[in-house]
Amino acid sequence: MTLYGDKVPPADDRPTVQVTAVQWPVEEAEKPTKRGGKWSFPPGGKWSRRTWLLAAGVTTAVLASAVGIGAYAYAGDVPRGTTVLGTELSGYSQAAAVEELRAAVERQAAELNAPLPVVVGDNTAELVPAEVGLRVDVEATVAAAMQVEAHVFERLVGSRTVPPVVTVDVDQLDAALKKVLGDDGRTMTMPAITWSGLTPKATHPKPSLELDPERSAQAVREGWLSGEPVTVPLAQIHPVTTAEEVDQMVAELARPAVAAPVTLTTDQGSMSIPPAAIAKSLVFTADDAGALSAKVDVEKLRTALGDDLAKVEVTPKNARMTLTDGKPKIIESRDGKKLDTSSLGEALLAVLPQSDDRRVTGTLTTAKPELTTEKLAGLGIREQVSTFTTQFSGGLSSPRSQNIITAAKDVDNTLVLPGETFSLNGHTGDRNYAKGYKDAPVILNGKLVPGVGGGVSQFTTTLFNATYYAGLEDVEHKPHSYYFSRYPAVIESTIFYPELDFKFRNNTEYGLLIDTSYTSNKITVSIWSTKIWDKVKTEYGPRKNITKPKTVHLEPGPNCIAASGSDGFSQSAYRVFYKDGKEVKREKFSWRYAAEPRFICGPKPS
Repeated sequence: MTLYGDKVPPADDRPTVQVTAVQWPVEEAEKPTKRGGKWSFPPGGKWSRRTWLLAAGVTTAVLASAVGIGAYAYAGDVPRGTTVLGTELSGYSQAAAVEELRAAVERQAAELNAPLPVVVGDNTAELVPAEVGLRVDVEATVAAAMQVEAHVFERLVGSRTVPPVVTVDVDQLDAALKKVLGDDGRTMTMPAITWSGLTPKATHPKPSLELDPERSAQAVREGWLSGEPVTVPLAQIHPVTTAEEVDQMVAELARPAVAAPVTLTTDQGSMSIPPAAIAKSLVFTADDAGALSAKVDVEKLRTALGDDLAKVEVTPKNARMTLTDGKPKIIESRDGKKLDTSSLGEALLAVLPQSDDRRVTGTLTTAKPELTTEKLAGLGIREQVSTFTTQFSGGLSSPRSQNIITAAKDVDNTLVLPGETFSLNGHTGDRNYAKGYKDAPVILNGKLVPGVGGGVSQFTTTLFNATYYAGLEDVEHKPHSYYFSRYPAVIESTIFYPELDFKFRNNTEYGLLIDTSYTSNKITVSIWSTKIWDKVKTEYGPRKNITKPKTVHLEPGPNCIAASGSDGFSQSAYRVFYKDGKEVKREKFSWRYAAEPRFICGPKPS
């Protein structure tokens, strides 16, 4: 028969209890003596041979009993009388206790996985333990039971219940509890100072009412097995800056800041920073803890000062290139002077609370242009790599011709750096009356109507072909809906701001210069750079699917533009690249033209 049922604890390696034998007081003369290996007992004395043997036997029995009790009390890793979840683990080894407790947890699985009622604020709900990672950590619980301190006699007759070690997934629990809390929580109202013109407006802080994930986890761990609903505490977190401190900042900084201008002095001259610019650049921000601070945003200050900075700054100028006597010529770059803002914000913030002596000193540093003379000289713009010309009618006095020339002048001498993408819409912007564009025919909803900027498509087609024959990368273009004989078929492009654009990318390692020129009936675009290809040419496929135009009668009037019509067809064009006398690649361009109706301004004859 064993003490542990079918579980036999392993040999105990705990120290045995040391018991000291009892000593009776005796007279020295009456004590037995040992001589020659034999004991001699004095006759008639208190210590007869029988007395001595009896005393020795009792002592031995007491010692043996004490040792046995100690061994029994300290057997196993878990102290005797220890219970967890109603399961006794008395005297078990650590491994056996883990096995026994795990089995007990499995037996109680239904109870442990039952929905847990929780109360969050004014809301109640039930959580599924498994969904929030709520479980008994068996190994940690046994380890805790092994650490229980108990005296030898308490181990023999005492009992103790060790609470299980409970774990929970803090993030999953917090997400579930937030759903229970719903809209009953309250986010922190951060302190703030904003501007309405020159008037500072204060926002007083308010505390948040929210869940604290760690406190929530602690409450759920402790209350899970209590059999009662778990009340999850809500934390009220106050911003660091108080309402009184916000009002103080308004009175001592914000209002004085805009009471008068500040004079900025540099070695290039002086300028005044007006209160309106101060209000736009003096910003108050609160961090996550609600600590409100003020600073001067120097970038906002620069924007607010605008052209006034020209009083103390010198704008750098990029190097430019023009064609003189048919050769590229560089116009040198020029350094500028720029206000050093690294310490300006702090210096300005220091004087804003003051009512007088509102002055700061600014330092000017050298401002280099984006494109220096040296950089431009190294871009390899040295020869004409392509040129293309189209013809227009009506002379330079017609609105359509004027629009073509206006766009050409805007693009003339444009530099496109290696890797850059040029956008014609992006370069010219909206082509409107203010920029000198006139009303001329444009295609809208399948017919010609007056529109500002009409004719710019001819310049677009000319520019497209110049970049096409330079071998540059086509990014975006769209041919016209109808074919016009003044353009090469397929290899042409319309434009309409902002929906339709023409874009190309300088996919070479060299810079390029766009040169435009015109006569009374011609527009020419040339590309200057370093030649990459020996030759770029076009090979056409046959025209297919030819359709004839129909006749359309329109309402006569100033908005009616007659047209003779044109055939519709589909066609492909191939851009062929040559290097070292050989074809190295070709690109296919295809388009389908609709038949342009024959528009007649007048009623259909009866």
